[in-house]
Amino acid sequence: MSVEEVFNPAESRAAVVCGAGAAVPLHVETNDDLARRMDTSDEWIRRRTGIGQRHIIKPGEATSDLAVEAGRLAMESAGLNEVGSVVVATTTPDRVCPSTAPEVASRLGLTGVAAFDVNAVCSGFLYGLATGAGLIAAGVSGSVLMIGADTFSTIVDPLDRSTAPIFGDGAGAFVLRRGRSSEPGALGPFDLGSDGHNSDLAAVPAGGSRQKAAEKPGDNFLSMAGKDMYRHAVDRMTSSALLALRRAGWTPADVDRVVPHQANIRIIKAVAKHLAVPMDHVIVNIDRLGNTAAASIPIAIADAMAKGTIQPGHRVLVTGFGGGLTWGSTTLVWPQISLRNSYGR
Repeated sequence: MSVEEVFNPAESRAAVVCGAGAAVPLHVETNDDLARRMDTSDEWIRRRTGIGQRHIIKPGEATSDLAVEAGRLAMESAGLNEVGSVVVATTTPDRVCPSTAPEVASRLGLTGVAAFDVNAVCSGFLYGLATGAGLIAAGVSGSVLMIGADTFSTIVDPLDRSTAPIFGDGAGAFVLRRGRSSEPGALGPFDLGSDGHNSDLAAVPAGGSRQKAAEKPGDNFLSMAGKDMYRHAVDRMTSSALLALRRAGWTPADVDRVVPHQANIRIIKAVAKHLAVPMDHVIVNIDRLGNTAAASIPIAIADAMAKGTIQPGHRVLVTGFGGGLTWGSTTLVWPQISLRNSYGR
């Protein structure tokens, strides 16, 4: 089955979510595992981050492996065997060059379709959704496979207790199709933003054109100014969420579920407080999966679908923040779709 049709402007008013899937690696790393190799403890990590464990790829595994699995499951969920475009949001591509998306598309049997990467760090899935919606609105594609996939375990120092406990690996995906803005699943107005003046708050110094090789120990690993990132994350996610709600004609009281980027439990709670949204309306799975970067939002939604905490008809607010600095938010009424969720493949 395919949703690739002759372009009809009257039928291209919105990008509609019609499939979802998620995948994480089999290997689980607990806080106690980390405590055996660095000066930390389960209590210390949980108190500061809310994280108890995370899934980590093993040698020989890569970001594309998770992306392919999540993409396959999302297409099964949508009942499709082809799409018009593949977008992969990632900060940890298999290689610096070429991008990861064409290989992912090929492994999914989608040779010949448009395929490219988006890098907006932990805001990547939202930037990718906006990009997919743009491809559909422009008539470039009638359907888009949007994948968020990251393996931050490959770019954090395994002995750094300020970063290693935070991040986990995983991938999540949506299938978008051309539809009407009145349909359940139609992506609402987006708010996207950036602040490059603070790009050094979360960065990997080496590996790019500015600094090809490490000049000192740690240059190949992610460094993060935690306190500053916390402040910016809370401020930017709150203001972005409120702007997306206003553009959708909603208020925080209209929202049934908030799906925030799973950065840190303190950030999530602070954003919920600023939005005046009760925590039982907020989707949280950071305790079991850590921060999976661009994958965190679709994985959190897949988790919530599996648990029944996101139901068809729920008004959903999605908001994220990442390095760059970048941030973004959007809204949608959750549709009736099946879930394909593969943990441990």
